[in-house]
Amino acid sequence: MMNALQKLNERFKNGFHICVGLDTDITKIPKHLLKNSNPVEEFNKIIIDNTHRHAAAYKINFAFYEKDGSKGFDNIHRILEYLKNLPCLIIADAKRGDIGNTSLMYAQSVFDHFGFDAVTLHPYMGFDSIEPFLNYQDKLNFILALTSNPGSADFEKQMLADNTFLYQKVISKVLKWNNLKNCGIVFGATNLNELQDNINSFGELPVLLPGVGSQGGDLNEVVSVFNSVNNRNFLINVSRALIYSDGSENFGRKAYEYISFMNDSVAGIISK
Repeated sequence: MMNALQKLNERFKNGFHICVGLDTDITKIPKHLLKNSNPVEEFNKIIIDNTHRHAAAYKINFAFYEKDGSKGFDNIHRILEYLKNLPCLIIADAKRGDIGNTSLMYAQSVFDHFGFDAVTLHPYMGFDSIEPFLNYQDKLNFILALTSNPGSADFEKQMLADNTFLYQKVISKVLKWNNLKNCGIVFGATNLNELQDNINSFGELPVLLPGVGSQGGDLNEVVSVFNSVNNRNFLINVSRALIYSDGSENFGRKAYEYISFMNDSVAGIISK
């Protein structure tokens, strides 16, 4: 049985670099689904049915499910059950990180209870706050370095006394914490200049890049940066632009066309 990194690398080897973000908002899904007993589940199933042959990963954003309480957690379980036999990496976008004994409970929840392959973590409480996650050798931990939101300038882009930026310090720490080869980083696709300046500092870390599509990140520019240094360890997340690309009964087909177009675009760049 493959561990999480092997699972992701297998998708990379087959030319798949798109992560489908299941940020499912019942107010944005096609209206005809609202007559269903569980519109969120039905929407997710149709998106998965139409994209799984072309996706490298799925990312479940906990916030969109936690808000519904126990019903939301039930929907996470239902999605995981639907995804469990697919070869794609399954990421819990939970952005965990707390004092050690609390993080241990979070890690047991994400990996043991739910059974995710990977998780997103924030590093700002230090090593002990993410160590419980790093102890799971067969899992993958994407640690926030530079995020895609405008607020990333508030802290992540602050310069330190040694003339490095805080996000650069995070990347260097993650490289040191990667003893079990189970770390990756999150680097927002909206930060193209910073991506160009730091692409050679990533080593062999897989890079999760949110921000393409609705947030303004450009797929072609991001892939070109990775291609310029022959780095194939990139996972580009697309959420709203893909799953809400059409509001009609044909939304599944449109999602298929959207991810196919993105894969073709990536293939066209890395084949140069």
